[in-house]
Amino acid sequence: MMKTIGALTAGVLAVAALAGSALAQDFTEAPSFGRVSLSAGFSPDPYVRNLTAGGSIRAQDRFSDCRGYIANAPDFSVNYTSGSFPLIFTVDSDADTTLVINGPDARWYCDDDGAESPLNPMVRFSNPQSGRYDVWVGTYSRGAGVPATLFVSELGEHTRAGQSGGANYGGGLDITLPSRFADITLNGGFLPDPYQLRLTAGGTVSVSDAVQYASGSCRGYVTREPSVELDYTGYGDLFIYTNGDADTTMAINGPDGQWYCSDDEIGTDAGLEFNNATQGVYDIYVGTYSRGDRQTTLMISEIEMGYLPSRK
Repeated sequence: MMKTIGALTAGVLAVAALAGSALAQDFTEAPSFGRVSLSAGFSPDPYVRNLTAGGSIRAQDRFSDCRGYIANAPDFSVNYTSGSFPLIFTVDSDADTTLVINGPDARWYCDDDGAESPLNPMVRFSNPQSGRYDVWVGTYSRGAGVPATLFVSELGEHTRAGQSGGANYGGGLDITLPSRFADITLNGGFLPDPYQLRLTAGGTVSVSDAVQYASGSCRGYVTREPSVELDYTGYGDLFIYTNGDADTTMAINGPDGQWYCSDDEIGTDAGLEFNNATQGVYDIYVGTYSRGDRQTTLMISEIEMGYLPSRK
């Protein structure tokens, strides 16, 4: 059952008053798996985010009728501009998961097994407000580190099985794993520009087998975990590319849940350009065209592809 703390809220399914304090999880902390801005009618629907569920905090100790174990910081945050559609959050996982959401109305909403799929939680806002929805994905049993998939939709409930074969998923790649080299947060106008990180490209996973890419085929070999996780909070164009002697490839899972691929954008260097880049998490895989590891430099810029200060 989904429940809200405080008075009953119209337009939300299966709501009951909960005893408990709103001094619960810390929604002022940065979400662990990023954020996204969505407007009514967004596409693709559902928006998909892979993350790790669970935590050390017993939700029932904070909210008497909530269930599961959650983290202190939000797992994900959605800044939503409402229209005439409902807003539906569902989670699918091999484990029994729960949902806790702090809405724009400052109320708390909880669910355990409210979705049609067994053990999956669902929170539905029939008449959603515009504003920020901070989301915690918990595990019914104690423990963290459980892979889970969060779906944000205006159409209905979603599961991983229903999304099989879609461009949102990369079989063999797991964006919920810790990044291999670095977690980066860059704000708009960041300096120095470009941001540079020396790393090792390559891995054992064939990108062409792992990613179904709507605009063609991906190439190269990468690790199962992202090379780098970038949390971008700017508003302009974003250029992500490599600089070095290696023949590199790149696959990025963007904040929109889609996969983007590049091979020889600048000579043998890979590069991707995001115009009016969406804020949120970019999981960056830096690969090699042929098997074997190679050294290269990952470059991130708001100025142009291939930009180096020495060239100016």
